[in-house]
Amino acid sequence: MVSRPDTKTVLASLRTGIERRNPAQPEFHQAVHEVLETLAPVLAARPEYAEPGLLERLCEPERQIIFRVPWQDDRGRVHVNRGFRVEFNSALGPYKGGLRFHPSVDLGIVKFLTGKGRQWGGSAIRPEATGYGNVLFAAAMLRERGEDLAGRTAVVSGSGNVAIHTIEKLTALGANPLTCSDSSGYVIDEKGVDLELLKQVKEVERTRISVYAERRGASARFVPGGRVREVPAGVALPSATQNELDEDDAAALIRNGVKAVSEGANMPATPRAVELFREAGVAFGPGKAANAGGVAVSALEMAQNAARTVWAPQRVEDELARVMNDVHTTCRETAERYGAPGDHVTGADIAGFERVAGAMLA
Repeated sequence: MVSRPDTKTVLASLRTGIERRNPAQPEFHQAVHEVLETLAPVLAARPEYAEPGLLERLCEPERQIIFRVPWQDDRGRVHVNRGFRVEFNSALGPYKGGLRFHPSVDLGIVKFLTGKGRQWGGSAIRPEATGYGNVLFAAAMLRERGEDLAGRTAVVSGSGNVAIHTIEKLTALGANPLTCSDSSGYVIDEKGVDLELLKQVKEVERTRISVYAERRGASARFVPGGRVREVPAGVALPSATQNELDEDDAAALIRNGVKAVSEGANMPATPRAVELFREAGVAFGPGKAANAGGVAVSALEMAQNAARTVWAPQRVEDELARVMNDVHTTCRETAERYGAPGDHVTGADIAGFERVAGAMLA
């Protein structure tokens, strides 16, 4: 009888192999390591998941496409950037994933990221979906603890699409978003962020966040080079970029009494920051679950296209709310089933793994 290697040996060997096959991709390593760390109890209970190279296949994309992106600036000069498309796994259906435009983007970052215009088949609230969905996930985490989002202050990082619609949904649900930011610093607005002014500054004029403070008046001030962790609030929704929230940020948010942190960006909290939140008992929503609203509405868009119909915005929003509540419930129940109640990271990682692994073994 051939004995199987123990789970820790299997996972350690897999991590070593991933790092060797994917050099100089620290963000991808970080994302994979986080998931692998949660899988030990699953593999112990279901050893068949370690068979015919399933784990190795899960960690290797089916396709990786690199292409050139030529563009012309306002002065007529042509630039050539590099674009990436990673089609990771089709076991559950069509590849899904968003677009990312940022100087930091490389193949390793695109590997860990999980619409079209309404005039050619796009769905209502597709641009809003990621921000809206993240707020709905945060609200579900608080409800699980017998608490409410309404009446709470919130800090939001970023001022792009996700951050703007996070602020919009927070306000709609009765919370008070106090901050927004860009690479130059952050704005704190004691009256709550003025959504229309923020959209004018960032979406129309595309200028620096400091302009918001200049126009807003006495309630707002710009903090150059600052970080939103400095602002006490009950809820934090990092919505800018990967690894923006480090252990010092986490410690500051905890000292300031944060109750819930929900990731609007992809992997905005470093591993140590996540560890501190979990140790402090802060409800933490990992991006793979909390910011799933964009992909969810993309799937709803496909359903509308297949039926050759267009849903009213309120129907799409109702469906998004249902999906995000289901995602939260799945995370909660999976974490409890594997002995980690309240741990949404473990719940999200294992639930996602079980769905894809089950499809691959079917």
